[in-house]
Amino acid sequence: IPPLVELVKTGTDYARAAAAGALGSLASENGDNQVAIAAAGAIRPLVELAKNGTDLVKAAAAGALTNLAFNADNSVSIAAARGIPPLVELAKNGTVGAKEAAARALANLAANADNKASIAAAGAIPP
Repeated sequence: IPPLVELVKTGTDYARAAAAGALGSLASENGDNQVAIAAAGAIRPLVELAKNGTDLVKAAAAGALTNLAFNADNSVSIAAARGIPPLVELAKNGTVGAKEAAARALANLAANADNKASIAAAGAIPP
């Protein structure tokens, strides 16, 4: 896991997307991996990629955050890393794949009551 986190931080755009995708796959329906990925420091760089990456990287980062957000502690950590605003932005204005991944991530994050309020405050719910 640590080499994948390092690629997310410092790799080329293609390597970042591939590493984010791999982390998302490892986190899929595996609570131990969800904890290990967060412990390796992946959440903040994935949030950064969801905000500032290429379209491919943003979608891959949102997908990884989707699976990490199944863990309640990770859900809080994603919100603390200011991950909700970029996911709302992707859900509104990203590519089709990024919109889908961001919407899934937001759905998982919304299992937390505080996150629900943050999602609404970030503009996910039109007035």
